[in-house]
Parts: sequence; C-alpha cells; structure tokens
Amino acid sequence: MSSDDRPPIDDVSLSQSSSQEAEDRRQDAEQDRQHAEGAREASEGGRRNAEQTRGASETLHIASESARQEAEGFRQLAEEARELRDRHREALEAIRNEQERLREAAEAVRAAGEEARSAAEAARHAAVEAVQATADALRTTLEQMTAIEDMRRTLRQVRDLNKLDQQ
Repeated sequence: MSSDDRPPIDDVSLSQSSSQEAEDRRQDAEQDRQHAEGAREASEGGRRNAEQTRGASETLHIASESARQEAEGFRQLAEEARELRDRHREALEAIRNEQERLREAAEAVRAAGEEARSAAEAARHAAVEAVQATADALRTTLEQMTAIEDMRRTLRQVRDLNKLDQQ
C-alpha cells in the first residue's frame, strides 16, 4: 500500500493504532523476553549439562586412568611371573643337567667297580694258581727228598752189608 492508497488517519485512529502498536510491541518484547529467558534457562541447563558431562568425563578419565594403572600393575605382575617361570625353568634345567652328570658319574663308578671286581677276580685266580704252583713245587721237592732219603737208606744198607762182608 502506498501512502496515497491509505485511508486518512484521524487522531483517535492514530491513538488506537499507536496503542495497538505499543501493545503489540510490548507483547513482542514480552515474547522476546520470555524467549530470551527460555534461551537463558536452556543455556543454564546446557551449562549444567556441560558441567555434569565434564564431571562425568573427569570421573571417566579418573576411572580410565585407574584402570590403565591397574592394567599396568597386572602387566608388571605377569612380567614378573614370566621371569620367575623362566628362572624356575632354568633351575629345573640345571637340576636335570646335574642329575645327568651324577648319573654319568654313577655309571662311571659302577664301571670302575666292575673293572675292580674283575681285577680282584683275576688277582684271586693268580693267587690260587701261585698257591697251586707252590704246592706243586713243594710236592716235587718232597718227592725229591723222599727219593734222596730212600737212596741214603739204600746206601747205608749197602755199607752195612759191605761191613758185614768184610768182617
């Protein structure tokens, strides 16, 4: 509408129209204020939510840090257990090696004992053979002595007979 197309405004109409406009503006201002109050309350709610979220986030961060530290503790325990298991394995291996060495030493002692037994048996046989040889030598000597004694007796008898014959 252009200014020519408008109906003429009189003072009452102007006054009513101004009051109406003022009322409209006041209502618009009230709505804007309510809207601003709603926005402020929403903003305040958002701030509280943000603070709660931040608090929850901090709580989660603390919980995750605690969980990380606990996981690190478990990792360290597992590492220590692994090292302990390795040391036990090495100790068991050393024990097995020592047992093997002792078994080999016992086998060597057994073999040496067997050799000593065999040597003792050979020495016993040699001693028996030496005793038998000595006995044989003594028997031969006895036989020889017996033969000599017989010869002496015979010789005495012959002498005695010769004496008797000469008399």
